[in-house]
Amino acid sequence: MTYGEALAWLYGTQRFGIKLGLENIQQLLRQLDVPSKGQRIIHVAGTNGKASVCAMIDSICRAHGYRTGLFTSPHLVTYRERIRVDGQMIEPEEVAAGLTAIRDDVAGWDPHPTFFEITTALALDHFKKSSCEIIVLETGLGGRLDATNALMPVVSVITPIGYDHQKWLGNTLEEIAGEKAGIIKPGVPVVSARQERAAENVIRTRAAECDTSLEFAATMSTVIDRRYNVGLVGEHQKENAALAIAAVRAGQIDVSDDAIARGLANVEWPARFQRWDERIVIDGAHNPAGAEILAKTWRKEFGDQRATIILAMLQDKDTEGIWRALAPIASRVLLPRIRAQRALSPEETAAIITSITPSLPYSITESFGEALASARAASDPILITGSLHFAGEALAELGGDPDALEDCAQ
Repeated sequence: MTYGEALAWLYGTQRFGIKLGLENIQQLLRQLDVPSKGQRIIHVAGTNGKASVCAMIDSICRAHGYRTGLFTSPHLVTYRERIRVDGQMIEPEEVAAGLTAIRDDVAGWDPHPTFFEITTALALDHFKKSSCEIIVLETGLGGRLDATNALMPVVSVITPIGYDHQKWLGNTLEEIAGEKAGIIKPGVPVVSARQERAAENVIRTRAAECDTSLEFAATMSTVIDRRYNVGLVGEHQKENAALAIAAVRAGQIDVSDDAIARGLANVEWPARFQRWDERIVIDGAHNPAGAEILAKTWRKEFGDQRATIILAMLQDKDTEGIWRALAPIASRVLLPRIRAQRALSPEETAAIITSITPSLPYSITESFGEALASARAASDPILITGSLHFAGEALAELGGDPDALEDCAQ
């Protein structure tokens, strides 16, 4: 298969839906004989900050000289973003060859592996062929039954837990935390960010059941400020940096303080308060906790100056909770129609916005390009937010190649 044909086949597997469970992925990993013996895995779960923490760990380890594999999701513009070796995306021909082999291997399976199971297997196969020493794995959904949980890590990492994906993970913080804490395994050390008390209690209970060490990375903003420069913007990124440092140390991965400093200073990750230019910020916040952090970071960076917000949401997200967090920093809001199949319509979004902030000006536009032109015509700074999927569409458009956007339904 070509790269395009391979992706078409892979996206076709989305008809099998999301299946939480480990049997298929365990069989796939046995068939591919991955991971290699000696590859050390760092496993990261949580609600917010997972990708940033993964990127920081990867950057620190690379700065020390390790050959690293980084697996994250979803992608923003191209599928290849999900799988990186030493910071470089997997090549199209490697995607094509890997997916062709997996397709032939699983042709007769019942149940058929899902999109995410296949992608996880492809990543681990690529990391083996690339002789990666350290592998950083971000969970896709939850933790306990996520495909990435079929691996045995040297450390388990839990970022802040909040409300998201309730359809799959439960409607209470305790239920959601139970799924996230499912990555904790006997004898594998755990490091966690600060948590709400309900989530903290669940994590402590699970760690005790597994008879393993547990460390809550204390707030280290002042220490980070004094010793390190973090390449990602926002006070919360300092806490993410503290968690990344704690994870590397708990996993007994030898890194120098100089590598930590260079890794944190040089870390890059798109759509996390990304300054595109002097006026435009792109942020993939897609739940209330993420939106609150975004609003706080906006105030720190822009003071009392409000934003023209270009907003697009997905149907299964808490639009009301997100808008309540963002409304105080908005001067007006533009609601474009976007390409994502799961997008909430601008009309539905507008109804929620007007019910909360009836006097705030808003406009519905037929495309992101039209919304961007309208935003640029005014003098306010511009905030593009609402989902990672929308951030990807915006990045492709801003980069001058909207056709570069590949399907990112998962």
